[in-house]
Amino acid sequence: MAIHKLPLLLLLSSIILFHNRPVLGDTDEEDTLFTDINSYRTSQNLTTLNKNKNAECLADEIADQFKNKPCTNDTGSATVPGTEPQFAEYPQILAKCHLNVSDTRDGSIMPACVPRLDSNLALTNFTKTQYSLKLNDSKFTGMGIGKEDDWIVVVLTTNTPEGSYSTATKDDDDDSNGLTISIGLVNYLIIFMFSFCFFLY
Repeated sequence: MAIHKLPLLLLLSSIILFHNRPVLGDTDEEDTLFTDINSYRTSQNLTTLNKNKNAECLADEIADQFKNKPCTNDTGSATVPGTEPQFAEYPQILAKCHLNVSDTRDGSIMPACVPRLDSNLALTNFTKTQYSLKLNDSKFTGMGIGKEDDWIVVVLTTNTPEGSYSTATKDDDDDSNGLTISIGLVNYLIIFMFSFCFFLY
């Protein structure tokens, strides 16, 4: 009797496993720009940049500050050096990302206004403007990208204590990895329990 149930059990198990698989959708603008900037750096004989979660958090927060701001010569990649916008709540923004000024001093924050976040135009805003000096600098080893409306922000990090953006998310990363492992384990346990009950029936 159990042998006749085996094909049905295999079919149901396959459906459950594939249903819980992560969906591979279109890559978003941040992932595209991350890949494009690393391709650009490779073409310049520079090492690729690693993802930095704290820098990504800061980039998201800074992008949020630019929300609803129009593109002008005072904002984004067209900004005259030394006239970049200042944020009064910058210490609070850093605190949200578990950072402080001493961990970010050597980094670089580069906002760009890109209509509809067009990927070609976004890359041009970083490689064909004053930002290219930073992208061509070998001292930078990491990157975080955030976006909001037509704004995309790249934050570059170094491997020095003053630019590593590395304060306090190690525990957060460990927790998220544990959660992912737990969720995967739960899926397999459900399938096992379902299979066991099915054979008993």
